[in-house]
Order: sequence, then structure tokens, then C-alpha cells
Amino acid sequence: MGVKKAITGAQAAAEAMRQINPDVVVAYPITPQTPIVEQFAKYVADGIVDTEMVPVESEHSAMSAAVGAETAGARAMSATSSQGLALMWEVVAATPGLRLPIVMSLVNRALSAPINIHCDHSDVMGVTTVGWIQIFSENAQEVYENTLLAIRVAEDKRIQLPAMVNQDGFITSHAVEPVEIFDDALVRKFVGVRSLDRALLDVEHPRSVGPLVLPDYYFEFKRAQEEAMSKVFEVYREVGTELSAITGKQYPFFETYRTDDAEAVVVVLNSAAGTAKAAVDAVRAQGKKVGMLKPILFRPFPYTEVRDALRHVPVVGVLDRSMDFGAYAPVYSEFRNALWELDKRPSMQSYIYGLGGRDIMTTEIEAVFEELLSGELDPEHQRYIGLRG
Repeated sequence: MGVKKAITGAQAAAEAMRQINPDVVVAYPITPQTPIVEQFAKYVADGIVDTEMVPVESEHSAMSAAVGAETAGARAMSATSSQGLALMWEVVAATPGLRLPIVMSLVNRALSAPINIHCDHSDVMGVTTVGWIQIFSENAQEVYENTLLAIRVAEDKRIQLPAMVNQDGFITSHAVEPVEIFDDALVRKFVGVRSLDRALLDVEHPRSVGPLVLPDYYFEFKRAQEEAMSKVFEVYREVGTELSAITGKQYPFFETYRTDDAEAVVVVLNSAAGTAKAAVDAVRAQGKKVGMLKPILFRPFPYTEVRDALRHVPVVGVLDRSMDFGAYAPVYSEFRNALWELDKRPSMQSYIYGLGGRDIMTTEIEAVFEELLSGELDPEHQRYIGLRG
């Protein structure tokens, strides 16, 4: 058992970082991520952690400094949101290719223009293809535990890839809720220390980092990167089992809620999953069989497991909090891909909701269930929840 604290999602991320006690944290504040590095800076100032905190002048510099620290052999962490992630994109894309297991909190926020500081998932969905492990969190408790999980998965010798731990801007990052913080000694034993077997400052084993690689070997580097990503499933399970011994929780690739006999299921990420669960309960109370699936590990994407979880469901609605303009929405695309191999595929409908922080209500998800159960679908076109007429 741990100690319950009334804290925000941002503070939960900082609590996990405190227990991890990284060598370096590189900070550039951006709304709504700022409270993470602000809280962690207090831990540094009070001598609670041994971390070297490096304030920089931009997010691009933040990731650059984290790369430098990690390359030297330090355990480095950072945090960002929205335009900050966009500004550091060049270095974010380079980090997996350098095989550096940086863990970064990403507080999801809309990308401009028009400028907006509230939650949607357009930031993270813009970097799904560059090679970061991506984990999503419904609430502050999950933020805390997923951050501990991520550091071990990323640093495993079979992986050596960076990881993003996502939480919804303001909805999670600034909302206070009870979070169970587990024993410092147990957690620190769990996270351990970063192995120095790949450190640039290991002078006994000199190596090159970031060399120019021409067509003769670039392809092989990328194939090795994909091989590491494919091993994340195995390592995620192993690390989750270890963490379960401390927390008593389970760490699946995704969570299902009342799906066993469901005739309609919605798929939804992050904080809106809580709203969806309430909607499921309300519709179930009317005698209708509905359920929800919440992705947690989004990169790598567990196609086989998703396919098995939904193969018996007649109809699936996928709710995206971002758009892929001129194409299917990002989460919908992945679930469509996963289910395509089934001989008898569920009917599917794509929905867009909550862009720029617009609230989604239980009644709106209840209406989605009614639509799914009615069979009046248009799978080639996405529909919009809560859009002004």
C-alpha cells in the first residue's frame, strides 16, 4: 500500500520523476505542461533529488540537451506540450534512431492555428511515425504509474528507445484527484539505475554516435530500430508484472470495460475514457449491451490483441480527439487496420470529438451508442460530436 495524496496529473508526473531521480531533467515550460517541471524544480531546489536541472531557451534546445545528456550516459527526462513538441520535432525524430531511452511527459494540447491552449491529441498524433513508445493515461494515477513503467521499458537492453507518457491537458494535468504514491524505496529499487553499456563516456568501449550513414547502411539501422520496437510487447508485459508486485494493478496494452457480451463498443483514449465508462453504465441500465475499449500502449500498436478483443463485437465506434486531414482519423485508422483481417469484420464508424478542449458529455456518448446500435452508419465518412451546426 502507498500513501494517498490529493494532487494533479502534472504533480503525479513530477512525483514519479522524483522517485526515478534522473541524472538530468531539461526544462522549458509551456502550458499546460509547466506544472510538471515547476514542481520538479522545487524538488531540485530543496535537495530532495540529485538531478541536474537544465533550463533552456526553447523546446528544441530541451530535447537537444536531453539527447546530449543521454548520449553521455545520464538518465535524462523532459516534458512538453503542443507547439513545444512541434518545435522539437527535428530532435524528437532523431532520438529513436540514436537509440536513446529518454522518457518525456507529453501533456496533450491542440496545435495552432488558431492558437489554442486546451486539450486535444493533435500534438501526439503528429509524431506516431518517428519511433517513440507511446503510452496513454486516463487519470493522474495512471500518469504516475505509466511514467514508472515507461522508464524501465525504454531502458531495457532489448529496447533502448524513447517513450512518451501522455495525459490530457488541463483535464488531467490541472485536476486534483487522489493518487496513491507507493513506497519510495520499493519504487527506486524497481526503476534501478540506467545501464552504462551504451554511454559515450565509457572510454573502455569507444563508439560513434550520430554518424553520417549513406544508402549502404541506413536501411539496416531502421530495420534494427523496428526490431527493437517489436520487442516492446514482451518487455512491457515483463515490466508490468514487476510493477504489479508493488501496486497490485495490472498493465495491459489496453483496457476493456463491459465488452464481453457487447453489441456495440466505443474506442476512446485518455481522460474521455472515464466519461465513456459512465455512458456505458447508463446505456447498460437501459438493457442495451455496450462496452468500451481504452488504448494504453499505442506505439507499438497491439494489432493482434485488439483484433482478438473485438472480433465478436458487431459494431465499433472509434472516437478521435484529432484529425488527419484528407485521411481517416489516426485512432480509427489503426483499429480499421487491426480488424481488416477478420473474415467477419465489425461494422465501424469514425467520430471526431473534443478538438481544442471542447467538452464531451456522457449524453453525447450515449447518443453514439444509439447510433451504433441502430446500424445507420457511414464508414467512409467521419462524424462530429458536439460540432456547432
